[in-house]
Amino acid sequence: MPFYYSSLVVKKKQNYTSVHEAVKAGDVEQLALMIKSGANINEVDVVHKFTPLQCAAHVGSLECLQWLLWHGADTTCVTVRGWTAAHLAAIRGQDACMQALLLNGADAAARDERGCTASHLAAAHGHSYTLQTLLRTGVNVSDGNDWKPVHYAAFHGRLGCLQLLVRWGACVDDADNNGNLPAHLAAVEGHLHCFKFLVGKMSSVMQTLKARNDHGETPRDLAERFYKDNILQYIDGVEKEEEHPEMQEVLAFPAHDAAFKGDLLVVRRLVRSGVININERDDKGSTLLHKAAEQGHIHCLQWLVEMEADCDITNDAGETPKDVAKRFGHLAAVELLAPRTANNNSSDEELDANNIKFFETHGVEGSTDSKEDLTLDKAEKRNARIRAYNKIKELQRLLEIAYSNYRQLGGITEEERKMKTEERKVEKAVRELEAQLEYERVRREKLESQLDDYRAEINRLREGRGDTRTASAASAVSAAPAPLAVAQSHCLLLVCIPSIRGHSARKY
Repeated sequence: MPFYYSSLVVKKKQNYTSVHEAVKAGDVEQLALMIKSGANINEVDVVHKFTPLQCAAHVGSLECLQWLLWHGADTTCVTVRGWTAAHLAAIRGQDACMQALLLNGADAAARDERGCTASHLAAAHGHSYTLQTLLRTGVNVSDGNDWKPVHYAAFHGRLGCLQLLVRWGACVDDADNNGNLPAHLAAVEGHLHCFKFLVGKMSSVMQTLKARNDHGETPRDLAERFYKDNILQYIDGVEKEEEHPEMQEVLAFPAHDAAFKGDLLVVRRLVRSGVININERDDKGSTLLHKAAEQGHIHCLQWLVEMEADCDITNDAGETPKDVAKRFGHLAAVELLAPRTANNNSSDEELDANNIKFFETHGVEGSTDSKEDLTLDKAEKRNARIRAYNKIKELQRLLEIAYSNYRQLGGITEEERKMKTEERKVEKAVRELEAQLEYERVRREKLESQLDDYRAEINRLREGRGDTRTASAASAVSAAPAPLAVAQSHCLLLVCIPSIRGHSARKY
């Protein structure tokens, strides 16, 4: 038995009256004993009408939820309001539980009695991490009022979810069955930051402000009817200037801008009002902690830490808030964040599973949208990690045994079939290349043979041309007069010319 089993802290046994109580306490060992003793894994409690799985998703009891899923708990069971475990995880912002549910086949498109999916509820409650997990499934449907998640985020003033939905391709000009755009819904409730963001994302600012629903009402009309003075003042300013008075970055991430400037009042108001989540990320993956740490605003960092902001989240550059503070030389901020950041041991010690410290180092833990209702101390969390690690090792061992048995029975796994298919493709390609290489080799030999023949022919032609030149020169020499005879004739001519000239003179 591995060493790390001896590190488990024995938990004092509790006398739970139901499986639900064990789940709420996060006691997976007692949960297992009760189920094995005959308790129904899908038992519904009397008060909330929750199954144990729904209860685990609601309180964020991740280890119990994993155990229940592993042992066949039904993910399709619904509450009185038609909520599945995924709906409850979305409402509570339990994104770690949501990931576990989806991995185990939970239906992200399941609707409650109002036609809402888990995505609608996550957007309505401002849980952007949970919403992002759901968006990866590709589900983007409308409820009974033809509201999509973007409408819920606008109506409830969840700017962080609104930003996320737009980045994932949500249309800000989608109208519901009453002709209301998301901008209309933000104006009705007076959510100024959301209204600014939506107006800025539309193709035409003035066209958005003049857009009418099926009742002929513009965003201004709705703001006037529901006495939303902040919306009216903003619309007046925009119509007067016919442009945005603010920068788009500030409109998109007001809390991040406030944290960067050290404006704790704005940060506190936006977080407490639910406009953004305390662990909200901007377009570069930075949280409020990152922005405050960049400028060394200790008062903002202290408040965020007190509100249990996660110090282990990394931005797109892979930096935690502590890393950012260290990069900009804010030592006080580093000192504040260091004890709250995982893996803060500067030692390069290599740890393995036989060292208890191996299970004390971790990154982002549990859910980032909402902290769980149940609280586990460090020893209990370490025990949970040890149990999970032991389960990994056990399953790996069982998987190896299963593979071995399957192969001995003559079976072939999907991976092996793919490997054999790839091997056949490679072998075929090699054979084709070898045949091509042989063809090129023979072709080269033929070309070299032809080249040798051409060279021999050229040499013969050169030799024949040389013989012809020699013969022509010889015949030319034999046909020419002898040099001595030519010279003698020239001398005779020179002698005769003067005598001829004298004879001619005497004659005249």
